[in-house]
Amino acid sequence: MRAVAAVKPADHAGCAEGVDRPNSRQPRPSRGRLRFLQMTCYSSRMSQPEPVDHPLSIWIVNPLDDIPGENLPPQRSWSLARLLASRGHNVTWWSATWSHRRKAIRSAPLGATEDEGFAVRLVAVRPYDRDMSLARFASHRDFGRTFERLANESIAAGQLTRPDIILASLPPLDGAEAAARLANRLDAEFVVDLCNVWPESLKPYVPGPVTLRPLTRWLLLGGMDRRRDAILTAADAIAAASSECIAALPIAARADVPKHVAPLGGYPQQFAPPPRSIDHVPPAAGMQPVHHASDETSQPLACVHAGQLGSDEDLDTLVVAIRQLSAAGIQATIHIAGKGQYEAALRNAAAAANGSCRIVVNGLLERPAYVDLLARCDVGLVLTKPESVAAIPNEAFDYTAAGLALVSGVSGELERLINEAEAGLPYASGDPTSLARAIRTLAENRSRLATCRLAARHLAETMFDREKITAAYADWLQGLRAG
Repeated sequence: MRAVAAVKPADHAGCAEGVDRPNSRQPRPSRGRLRFLQMTCYSSRMSQPEPVDHPLSIWIVNPLDDIPGENLPPQRSWSLARLLASRGHNVTWWSATWSHRRKAIRSAPLGATEDEGFAVRLVAVRPYDRDMSLARFASHRDFGRTFERLANESIAAGQLTRPDIILASLPPLDGAEAAARLANRLDAEFVVDLCNVWPESLKPYVPGPVTLRPLTRWLLLGGMDRRRDAILTAADAIAAASSECIAALPIAARADVPKHVAPLGGYPQQFAPPPRSIDHVPPAAGMQPVHHASDETSQPLACVHAGQLGSDEDLDTLVVAIRQLSAAGIQATIHIAGKGQYEAALRNAAAAANGSCRIVVNGLLERPAYVDLLARCDVGLVLTKPESVAAIPNEAFDYTAAGLALVSGVSGELERLINEAEAGLPYASGDPTSLARAIRTLAENRSRLATCRLAARHLAETMFDREKITAAYADWLQGLRAG
């Protein structure tokens, strides 16, 4: 392992001397022993398959994903932890007591993870209500500091073995920094799971006059850039949620570091396939095509936008587009699913809408209700601001899994995939007329809608199936230590 000089260590003592783990090359010398602090820990047991030849001890550090007992289906870290545990590895997932998605305190019932095969350790952090807030950064700082302290104390007390691999999500910075220091100290492979381009995704939202924003960004985010670079310099391997995340890596990430692209993906197994197109054979010359009931536009087009209803979503554009659709007499229902700072404004817009295009604000739905909503819709709306750097927003995977035609304002990788697969229509982010035009096209051309829906489902089955993605991710991760 390389030294991690670029990542400044926190104030704490090291681990006790002579505490080994499987495949350890050499125990590190002791710097003392810390008093053990109580933590929330939920162990899990399940019947394991035939053990692998060399089981690994793997730590997953991700405070943002839903944990067992909180929501189904499993998200990225949960899916990976479950699969690795089923292969016989010793997996520990470090998470936080605050739910990023629900904005609520969370705990796992003692029986919730018994069938998962891995341990979940919750680190106490302060709450936050908004994603873009100082309180969120303070909460992440809590997580990084406390996670590192508890990890050291648990190993020193003999409650945990040294990990072979530490996989840390980025963002947040604090957890990944702590993981880098621990990996160096414990002689573990340090793997960064790059979930999005960070902190570049924050730069469009830096306040202040346009002429001063470059300076303001440097003052506010320059330190975050340097911290991110230090983490990437320390990484022994990098996984990323999209190829764009890999392409956007700064020079700090060495070219010889192993890299792997593992999209977040979705679960097409949860949804029935969309209805197939009707007219497979074109009519002969001079004959009129037969119109089917499914081709009629009398039924309102059902659209859905699922998100965190925050400042990075193109919601103002959607509200104006809905007014334009109503003025044109387009029959459509726009469902909103999620919870966030713009939820109240959307409810007010829904109450004021009295035309042919209406808004239904569903709030934050539990998974069964969310799956049912998507199954009843035709179109999934991927709404991002023009300044967004998101490669593939999470909701796009659910839309394709449900076989929904995509109307997307995201440029880059997602736009390319949609165009190549003919799975939907683009719109110019920030332009209500462009968004209204795309929705109107699908409302008036149901044959094209059906074709887009089938293409979107095929995209989910061939490229975005989380079960297949997770299996490939686990193979790659295991191979790092084997190599």
